[in-house]
Amino acid sequence: MTDLINLMNDLLWGAILVYLLVGVGIYFTFRLGFIQFRHFGHMFSVLRNSRKSDSSGISSFQALCTSLAARVGTGNMAGVAVALTLGGPGAIFWMWMTAMLGMATSFAESTLAQLYKTRDKDGNYRGGPAYYMEKGLGMRWMGVLFSIFLIIAFGLVFNAVQANSISSAMNTAFGFEPLHVGIVIVLLSSFVIFGGIRKIARTAELIVPFMALAYIVIALAVVFINIDKLPAAINLIFRSAFGLEQAAAGGIGYAIAQAMINGVKRGLFSNEAGMGSAPNAAASATPYPPHPASQGYVQMLGVFVDTIVICSATVAIILMSGEYVPHGEITGIELTQRALSSQVGDWGSIFVAFAIFFFAFTSIIANYSYAETNLIFLEHNNKKGLVVFRIIVLGMVMFGSLATLPVVWSMADVSMGLMAIVNLVAILLLSGIVVKLAKDYNRQLKAGKLPTFDANDYPELKSQLEEGIWDNNKSQ
Repeated sequence: MTDLINLMNDLLWGAILVYLLVGVGIYFTFRLGFIQFRHFGHMFSVLRNSRKSDSSGISSFQALCTSLAARVGTGNMAGVAVALTLGGPGAIFWMWMTAMLGMATSFAESTLAQLYKTRDKDGNYRGGPAYYMEKGLGMRWMGVLFSIFLIIAFGLVFNAVQANSISSAMNTAFGFEPLHVGIVIVLLSSFVIFGGIRKIARTAELIVPFMALAYIVIALAVVFINIDKLPAAINLIFRSAFGLEQAAAGGIGYAIAQAMINGVKRGLFSNEAGMGSAPNAAASATPYPPHPASQGYVQMLGVFVDTIVICSATVAIILMSGEYVPHGEITGIELTQRALSSQVGDWGSIFVAFAIFFFAFTSIIANYSYAETNLIFLEHNNKKGLVVFRIIVLGMVMFGSLATLPVVWSMADVSMGLMAIVNLVAILLLSGIVVKLAKDYNRQLKAGKLPTFDANDYPELKSQLEEGIWDNNKSQ
């Protein structure tokens, strides 16, 4: 069984997904006119007005924090270290390139999620890939398939893995028993997830900016202490990315391939662009400007912050510490802890433990919110089913706190890979609508107007949209 799962995992990520995700990123980059570069500054302009919401939706800022809570997990601290160890410093360059392409993919999927969002029985906005597969493509079966894959990966297994990371870090740093740590995580998680999507969004809004800023400040302090090493570190990344570092020893092609594969793979794991996860948060927002494309800009910024900013912070800590050894035995979170401790003292390891706690805890609650949205899609808001599912999720959190999960982690990779393939096919089929919405938004922006979407202007789309959400938007 383990061999079969690993074979599927290698096939998906080694032969299909890496190329498919990069290819889709290139496709949307060209079709949207290099939107992530031309309108880079506009992402921040939209963010400045992102605190507005209404009775049905959370604010765009809360949606961004929720998606970042899921994106920014232990992968940003441990995954980068793994990429460095397996692919060399050059892997970081390809991680950056993947993120820049992924921003266009993220724009596409999040814009579609906004367009096809619905209201649940409590009046809250819901949406995501499953919803635009059903409404935009008329393929509910495709949405059902996607929802099942997402619930397995994000709702159950990834939450167990995140809980495992917390209990391991707390045991290493403070000697706390995994059982006691698990009980605390379950209690905290239950308080948030039983409060619904708004409490999840408020919690993410409070924790995510603080934890990300604290981590970035520490990284900047390490860079400042080692400012004389910065040019050499940047030079090493670029030379290794194109095999120049290995030119003298031969084997340039192999070195470049390893850097690309590991950098692209870890980048995709980190920012989730194209996976179909973040659109579930994007759909919950009340966008401002009131146009689906504005949420596309906000979620593009999420990919940038996750990979270009936070992952780069980990890179700076490791490369400037002197702890990095190519293909060394020390990797993952241990390498990050050692690197930071060598720069700031023993408290660095404690800081990493707390950082993992906050990163992983917010990932648990954001992952749950994604799964809840997809369960509602399957069950049409069955309240009893939702309560049972919440209890199962908390059970997986406790299980993860106590168990080691190598096989389960591989199963999650397979499930997430299948989920991504389904989503990528859907957004390619709906790419014409994405381009139409982007052009509409930017035409209004150039005319000096506040970009506003009115379904009455799009009779070919109106029948696909939920009644009352976008109708007569200009008069609201």
